[in-house]
Amino acid sequence: MAQPVIHGKVVDFITGRTIDYTEDEKYRQALAKFLVEEKGFLKKDIQVQRELLLTVDDQIWVVRIDFAVILEGKVVMILRFAPGSIVSRERPALAAARLLEPYAVPFAVVSNGQDAHILDTASSEVIGQSLEDIPSRAAMVNRFPELQFSHVAEKRLEKERRILFMYEAIATCPVP
Repeated sequence: MAQPVIHGKVVDFITGRTIDYTEDEKYRQALAKFLVEEKGFLKKDIQVQRELLLTVDDQIWVVRIDFAVILEGKVVMILRFAPGSIVSRERPALAAARLLEPYAVPFAVVSNGQDAHILDTASSEVIGQSLEDIPSRAAMVNRFPELQFSHVAEKRLEKERRILFMYEAIATCPVP
């Protein structure tokens, strides 16, 4: 996998930390601003670059979740960014949503910065197909009492680990 071209530095919109400014980071920053300015989330509701440690067959891999949205102490939605086709990002996003917490995070969003698919983690169904369809903070707060934070069986978690591991390992493998 080619190293990203660093165009300089930028102050992260959510954390205020200085980070490398890449083409991908340009879209991540736009998504962060969108979540706050258009969807009404508070910066304190959003964890940036949350790490998920995967262990599969004695191999350890760190997966980064671009944004984890937290309300009332629970992660209610994750958002993963990647350039290109978002359909191919749905399955690993669902796996990440089932692995990040001791419960299945209710919603997973995949975006390329221009389009988005919103996924219901329990059913694996696409419930929205645009950035505008991402639930607002107000909508999430209203829905919070009915959200399911279901336990995922260990047998299922093992499958999810392998699925996410393969997607991440393949995506970051060097091409000869």
